[in-house]
Amino acid sequence: MNLSATISNLENGKQQHIVVYGTSLTEGGAWVSGLKEILDRRFPGQVKLTNSAKGGQWSDWGLENLEERVIALAPDAVFLEFAINDSFLPYQTSVTKCGENLNAMIDRIHAANKNCEILLMTMNPPVREPLKIRPLIKEYYQVYRDTARKRGLLLIDHYSVWRSMLDDNPAEFDRLVPDGLHPSDEGSTKITLAEIVRTWL
Repeated sequence: MNLSATISNLENGKQQHIVVYGTSLTEGGAWVSGLKEILDRRFPGQVKLTNSAKGGQWSDWGLENLEERVIALAPDAVFLEFAINDSFLPYQTSVTKCGENLNAMIDRIHAANKNCEILLMTMNPPVREPLKIRPLIKEYYQVYRDTARKRGLLLIDHYSVWRSMLDDNPAEFDRLVPDGLHPSDEGSTKITLAEIVRTWL
């Protein structure tokens, strides 16, 4: 894998500002502070990390608030994840609209800074009640995979890792995702953060 531009810049001693942008899986995810700790250990004093995510939101909100919560911060790298709530039936966001909003966010970030590194993420699968109101979650996550491939962006595919656990050890999955949607701090660190480190660092 080619070294990420952000990591390359850090290794060359440059300051980098990273913005994470998405749903409650990011706003409240222990992976965010865990990532900052890892980066601070490896690149002391070089990394600013801003959590601009907001629980309960989806890509319509993401697009509407992109200028204030992302672009105005002039980030060097942006993590994006809204698919989990785009698939939430009451929000009536089609798979097509999910892709349109995602591409519009990417376009606007790159229009402001063509060198900004954009990382797309699928997140964990919902189960039980949260899955019933997100029945097409796999199709929404596929939008992120397809967009990453078409646009040459890094994809961090948490879904695949979590799905393997759900298939192989459902009791452990339930322990780490107790409400069927939000990983515990342990789960967010042990699975989600570990996959970011494996894929990106």
